[in-house]
Parts: sequence; C-alpha cells; structure tokens
Amino acid sequence: MADIHFGTDGWRAIIGEDFTPDNLNRVIDAAARVFKEDAVAAGRDADHPGTLIVGHDCRQDAHAYAQLAAQVAAGHGFNVLLTEDYCPTPTLCWSVAHNDDAVGGIMLTSSHNAAEYLGVKLRMADGGASPAEFTDRVEAVLPSQPTDILGPFTEVDLMTDYLAALRKLVDVEAIRAANLRVVVDPLYGAGRLYLAGLLRDMGVEVCEIDNAEDPTFDGLHPEPIQPWVDRGLAKVKELGYDALFVNDGDADRIAAGDSQGNFVNPHRIITLLTKHMVDRGETGRVVSTVTASAMLDRMCRKLGLELVSTPVGFKWIYAEMEKGGVMIGGEESGGIGLPGHVKERDGLLMALLLTECMAQSGKDLGTLVEDMLEEVGRMEFARRGLSITPEQMARFRAETVPTFMVEEIGGKRVLDVDRRDGVKLLLEGDAWVMMRPSGTEPLVRVYAEAATTEEVEQLLDAAEQVVTSL
Repeated sequence: MADIHFGTDGWRAIIGEDFTPDNLNRVIDAAARVFKEDAVAAGRDADHPGTLIVGHDCRQDAHAYAQLAAQVAAGHGFNVLLTEDYCPTPTLCWSVAHNDDAVGGIMLTSSHNAAEYLGVKLRMADGGASPAEFTDRVEAVLPSQPTDILGPFTEVDLMTDYLAALRKLVDVEAIRAANLRVVVDPLYGAGRLYLAGLLRDMGVEVCEIDNAEDPTFDGLHPEPIQPWVDRGLAKVKELGYDALFVNDGDADRIAAGDSQGNFVNPHRIITLLTKHMVDRGETGRVVSTVTASAMLDRMCRKLGLELVSTPVGFKWIYAEMEKGGVMIGGEESGGIGLPGHVKERDGLLMALLLTECMAQSGKDLGTLVEDMLEEVGRMEFARRGLSITPEQMARFRAETVPTFMVEEIGGKRVLDVDRRDGVKLLLEGDAWVMMRPSGTEPLVRVYAEAATTEEVEQLLDAAEQVVTSL
C-alpha cells in the first residue's frame, strides 16, 4: 500500500497510481476516526457524531471517488452530505461553517496540480484548513487495508446558498450601474460557470473561456500563473475589457489581468484589496505569508494596519484568523480570504471584490493597479520551481535552510535572514529572495522581489545556482 503523507494542504497523488479507491478508502477511514474522536470528546454521541460534508472538483471520476469517500465516512456513524455536482473548495468550507451540526468537511481536489492528480483536503468545523496536528493524527491511524464498513449518504445542492451568500458581500447595485466587461478563465476548474454566472446576474458583460467539461484541462495546469494564464491575457487584450479574472482548479485562488493583457499577480491583488477593505470602512489585522510583497507592508504602514507574517500555507493564516481581529488574509499563490465570510480562501469572492472596487471607483483594473503602485512604489515579483534529486533535497533541508548565509546575492547587500520556512534573505531596497522546499510537489521553489524585473531575474538566477549546485 502507498505511503501516504499530508503536505501543505492535504494529500495528493496521481490517479490510478497512488490515488486509488483503496488508498482513498484508507485516508477517509483514518480522517473519519479522528473527526469522530474529536466529536465524542466534545460531548457528541459516538453513534451519531454529527455531520460531515463532502465536495469534489472537476477531475477525472471525482464524483465517483467522492461517493466512496461519503460511504466510508458514513460507516463511522456520520450524517454525510455529498455535493450533487462539482463545487469550489470555498463552497465546501462555507457549507461546513454554516451547518450547525457539521464537525468537518472532506474536499476531493488536487487544487492547482496537473490533471492527472487528485487529492483530499480536510476542513474543520469552522471551514478552516486542518492544522498539522490534525493531519498528523490522521496519518498515525491510517489502516494498512481499506475498510468494508460503508454507510449511506445524501446528495445535496451546496451551490445555491453559497452563491446567495456571495451576492450579499458586495455592492450589487454599484456593480450593476457600472457597465463593466470582464473575461473569466476558470482553467477548466471548479469555478467554471459559477463565477461567470454570478457576474452576469449583477449586470456585468462576461466572456468566459476554458469552461468546457474537460478533465484533461486541455493540457493546461489549473494554476493561475504564467504560462497557464496566457490565454486569458490574450483574450482580455483582444477585447479590451476592464479585467481578467483567473481561478485555480478548486477556485480558492485568484489572479487577474488588465485591459492591456498585463498579468496582475496576487501580491498586487491583496495590496489593492487591503486598501479597498479600508475604503469600505473595515479594519483589523492583515495576515500574509513570509513570501508577501514589500508593497503590502508599505500599504499596511500607510493605512495604520498591523501586518502579521506566517510560514507558507493558508493553514497558518487560518490559525491567525482563529485568534480574531483579522480583516483579510492572503498568500503569494493567490489564496485570499475574509474571515467574516469563512476562514478560508475564496477566489470567487475576491473576483467580486475587485469588480466592486472597479465599480465604486469608476476605474478599470489596470488604472487601479497603477494608482496603487504610485502610492506605495512599484515592486516586481517572480518565482521558479526547481526539480532536484532526492539527495540534493536532503542536503538542501539539512544544510542550506539552517545555515546558508552570504553578504550579498544577485548584486544586492543582505541585511537579514528569515528561516521560518526555508531561507529568505532580506536585501537592500525592500528586495528579497527566498528558497524553500514545496509542501505539495517534489521541488524547491525560489522567489524574488525587487524594484525591476531585471533585478528579480538576477536574484532568481543566483538562488537557482545555490540550489542546483548542492
């Protein structure tokens, strides 16, 4: 049987290789045991420990796998509700958080991974990501063989109430009056038809691409970064529309583009939305990961907001949200959330908020971004994924992360180092470069931010040399 481990957010594997009915059975059996332990410890009846909600994305045979997951969870006595069709991860999270009997959720998705992958994300009773302590317990009780104790489940509509809740979070009348035009690219993922439908209902003219039912994703990776966003960027430039919105495979992430076909990365989106939330009269702490942009730090200082930095992974942002007082939280990969909605990322909601921002300001997305950059200063960002051997990875974790230090890198002086998640070198001029092992894929990610794209490339080249020379 496969050796199963939970990464930054869940367990992922290739369909038909390690992601098999038997291995899924084992994972859900173990997860249900832990959910049940906690439910009983909280005073629930062992025979009726509460409700678990199961969702799935658009991948090959995802609904059939989700039915199996529902049966295994029901075998532990849970009342199991299974989505009747594909749904975004934030839909599952919101549905759990707004069901008083729900003790957790199970989402079958592989997020931004390629089409051949499927996986499992576990969600807590408030809809938030499962902490490492929870998934460590799941791994500890993984059975060696699948269970044959299965139970009944009920298929339900999770989308209607969730979409209605999203409408209440933005100024629909302002959006309706603005006569906006946008391109939506769901990358064949679980946001397809849903975001475009919401926007059309609000009077927005929408051109939706890459929205067919195609579990191969037409060869695209459903990750809202270049080159996978290039079709959408070409389309919004061709049409001259006000904005492009791109979601990932399970629609909890967002990226965007402007009318000229320029990519608007998540750093710029969260910085823009932080200001927009304050303009809406809201306040609170802002939480982002160690890969956050210097632009966000500058904006928070300008607005008098506290910025909290966490390791990479939304579960760390969720932990801050649990403490209360958070206005917005987001990460470099495009996962941004409002805890007042649900303590989880929501790519559909972020698209609606950007639409509201355009509607209320009377400006298209490109103009909003340029105004923001004039306010806080322009910073450019890029990242690379480096595939290295297991031996190199072992040396990277054992030697580079705890000890690597230089006086300068990529032509910039090193001012400080942050080793909370990989190794991040803080450089002059608010620039930085970072190297960290991915929690979801067998590679090392290198990240850099600086005032110009040329400086970013120099920093990435230098970091890549450090990693590949191990």
